[in-house]
Amino acid sequence: MQWDGAVNAWHIAGSVFRMGRREWLTDAGWQQAYDGGIRTVIDLRNPDEIRRRDTDPRVRSETLAAFDVVHAPTEDPGNSEFRELCVPYLNDPASYADNARIFPEKLAAVFKAVAAAAGGVVIHCSAGRDRSGMIAAMLQDLAGADEDAIAAGYERAMRGINDHHRVSGVPHPHERYLPEEVLAPLLETRLESLLRFVRHVKTREFLRHNGITDRELTAVLAKLAR
Repeated sequence: MQWDGAVNAWHIAGSVFRMGRREWLTDAGWQQAYDGGIRTVIDLRNPDEIRRRDTDPRVRSETLAAFDVVHAPTEDPGNSEFRELCVPYLNDPASYADNARIFPEKLAAVFKAVAAAAGGVVIHCSAGRDRSGMIAAMLQDLAGADEDAIAAGYERAMRGINDHHRVSGVPHPHERYLPEEVLAPLLETRLESLLRFVRHVKTREFLRHNGITDRELTAVLAKLAR
């Protein structure tokens, strides 16, 4: 998506989108998202991640007031099992199944937020790759996307944030730009893990088992179909 300032912003399905941290958007970028129908932002980050950086653009309060921001973190970073399995953070689809097993109610809460959202929805985490990728893959699965489309969505996001690392003036504490000869084999392994997760999570059953009502599921499907 060509929203000014947005990093790793992509269409998922219907009126649902994904991206990296929202603080990267400029005032013009927010207006472009609004003009495209976005009215709800679902932030998957933990509370201590949500902050403006000195390098982030200034955005008018009246611009931001046009959006509903819903905080729906997909994890509790203080959980000891999660910390042991996802080091230093959720950065690989191989850990998605553990995330879903440990925090099923948190993932369900994201889908409840999508169901209740006004207008178009953009879901974001920090990089727009893994927490967003986990939810995006489940949404694509619900929408009936095939495995090639689901894999393509993750590949776009992984390449998108990798390209950002190449030009970013703010070094990431754990990641750096990866040249193609390093990125390609890593991507191949991660795509295998992603598709294994989608096959086993059985998104519709997972959501129903974790408190998503038929009415909420219908609302999510409607968002994905628009």
